[in-house]
Amino acid sequence: MELASYSDYAVRLVNTEEPARSKDTLTSVEAVRQLFGASSQMARRATDADVTRFRSVRARLRAVFTAADAGDQTQAVDLLNSLLLEFPVSPQISGHDFLDEEGRPRWHMHLADHPSNATSGYAAIAAMGLAFHLTEYGVDRLGLCQATPCRNAYLDTSTNRSRRYCSDRCATRANVAAYRARKRLETERSESTGRTAENAQASSPSADL
Repeated sequence: MELASYSDYAVRLVNTEEPARSKDTLTSVEAVRQLFGASSQMARRATDADVTRFRSVRARLRAVFTAADAGDQTQAVDLLNSLLLEFPVSPQISGHDFLDEEGRPRWHMHLADHPSNATSGYAAIAAMGLAFHLTEYGVDRLGLCQATPCRNAYLDTSTNRSRRYCSDRCATRANVAAYRARKRLETERSESTGRTAENAQASSPSADL
């Protein structure tokens, strides 16, 4: 697995909360475990205490995305560096795929999951994955959905750095809203132009006089 792929851990955690909608799905130890996936050893170590700790890490990760979305690259990097310092990773070489029939493994870097608690393990993986994504693709590839009131985090992997929404659903909703706004503006302008023409005609001297 490429280390940059671990950045999905950060996105998943940040998007457990939608502040503008007052929605938060990170309310139980089971919700914490679901963030890891069913096969993770760290998920089995999660306890009720991790709920509060996860929320704290979530707020800090969202701050990284917020700074990046606002164009403050230095702030985004500083915030991410503080997470990397607090939650160090344990990298190791792993090889569970094979290149040929002789059984030669395909070696790759892997982040070991043996920290003191579930929060530390998840935060370390999320921060390191996000750091690799940031340095590989750029700070401007970290964004927050522009479809009001969503503001979910996303990673822009488009070829032209044009992504603005977290999902196709939000993109469609935003496009529909923009289309309706344009139609309302066109209608208002048309009505205004019509009223102006009527007033001008009413105030002009009569041709019969």
